Amino acid sequence: MVLLRFAPSPTGPLHLGGLRMALYNHLFARKHGGKWILRIEDTDATRYVPGSVEGIRKGLEWAGLQYDFGPERDLSKGPYYQTERLDLYRTYARQLLDDGLAYRCFCSTDKLADTRERLARSGSSLSYDKTCTHISEEESNRKARAGEKFTIRLDDSQRPARPEAQDMVFRHLKDAHASLSTDPVLLKSDSYPTYHLASVVDDHTMGITHVLRGEEWLTSLPLHLDIYAHLKLKPPTFAHIPLLLNSDGTKMSKRHGDVQVIDYIRRGWEPAAVLNWLALAGWGAKFSESTSDGLEVRTKDQEAPDSTALMTLDDMIQNFDLSMLTQRSSGLDPSKLEYLNKHHIGRMRETEPGLQKLAEGIHQFVKEAFPHSEYTSIPVIKRVIQILESRLTNMHDIPAYVPYIFIDPDLSSAEAGKLLASVPEDTRKVVLDDLVRIVDTQAWDPARIFEAFKGVQESHGLKRGQLLKTLRGYLTGRKDGPPLVDILELLGPDRVKARLVVL
Repeated sequence: MVLLRFAPSPTGPLHLGGLRMALYNHLFARKHGGKWILRIEDTDATRYVPGSVEGIRKGLEWAGLQYDFGPERDLSKGPYYQTERLDLYRTYARQLLDDGLAYRCFCSTDKLADTRERLARSGSSLSYDKTCTHISEEESNRKARAGEKFTIRLDDSQRPARPEAQDMVFRHLKDAHASLSTDPVLLKSDSYPTYHLASVVDDHTMGITHVLRGEEWLTSLPLHLDIYAHLKLKPPTFAHIPLLLNSDGTKMSKRHGDVQVIDYIRRGWEPAAVLNWLALAGWGAKFSESTSDGLEVRTKDQEAPDSTALMTLDDMIQNFDLSMLTQRSSGLDPSKLEYLNKHHIGRMRETEPGLQKLAEGIHQFVKEAFPHSEYTSIPVIKRVIQILESRLTNMHDIPAYVPYIFIDPDLSSAEAGKLLASVPEDTRKVVLDDLVRIVDTQAWDPARIFEAFKGVQESHGLKRGQLLKTLRGYLTGRKDGPPLVDILELLGPDRVKARLVVL
């Protein structure tokens, strides 16, 4: 079975890059009938931020990305926190020691710094002079028993046969061992593993078949393949995903604003639109050759979707293909999110379940915007969504677009005053009295009422624009908005009459 993992560190809120990585894992797993794990890489206690894991889980839940194994779900492949797997890492590190493929290093931090500086001055490409490889096994054991602090280093002079580095996005890779540090540390002096050892051990013991992770780990791939080879383990298939950039071209980071998923939730963006936006960032390559990832073969006549193609999660699963990802970092264009969000709202509005979901999602926000209004029920909000039609780019626009549906309009505003002035003051009272009489005497049918209003226009010799502006002024206080017939329907006869009565 195809099995993937999304393995964030609990160092802060889930950000857009992390959500995109979770999405790609989800798409790949679902397309190939597989599953995925949420694993928490929490071995760096100095960077741990309380509440991060709950925030990550809530972000994934909001987006509709349901992991199959992980915290609070199927525990059969756990534990899912690396701090609960420490004995496992130490066991594998001990195996490498016993096989003579790793060794204890007792050098202090100061000594290591001096060694690096000395090697650099001499022009050496080494980062460590392998001092501790000359300590005998007996001496090493004695020092360890005596309580001397040590790290465990991989002995890179031992070179078991390893597979050629390949990647599902970057294809064949050049040998980059020269860029690795000398005898990389696997287990730190506090007995916690480095990312390199922990990720290899976790991926193997959890049965991970495909690793999708950020491009920043591409330089570590040779080391990870070495660890697999030293442990005589079969590595998974790797795909390194090019990074997301901010709109200004800078690297996306948790330390900068506008990248946290919680901000997009608070601003009212639809999860389907955000996923659509993230999925298509960098999903734009066309084939120039036949490629294969071991699961399927693709040919050059296939093309990636347009960068603003409207796609549901099911559409993304069906069409997702790692070979269609570009090999360069991609910027996020906020205007594309606005476009996609607007059209996802439009698509949801067309069905009763979708309309209900939109209204329920914005209900609390509208209630908070108009805490004293008695007109903020879900049925009212559903009708507001319908009459606003294509005007809605974001559901949070509703209070600003049609406040007069929920509360009385502000007739003292300059905008309202200009509308009311369309009809001379001495005529306005008579016109309003006639309009109120129609509401009082005719059965309530907004379309017919509006037609009857036109008769008032003719009887007083008014231009059509004069009547319409007067109606909008008293009913809404705004010059623009949905059709007046829709506003009449939403307000109802009592509220319409109350707004047209001028004392």
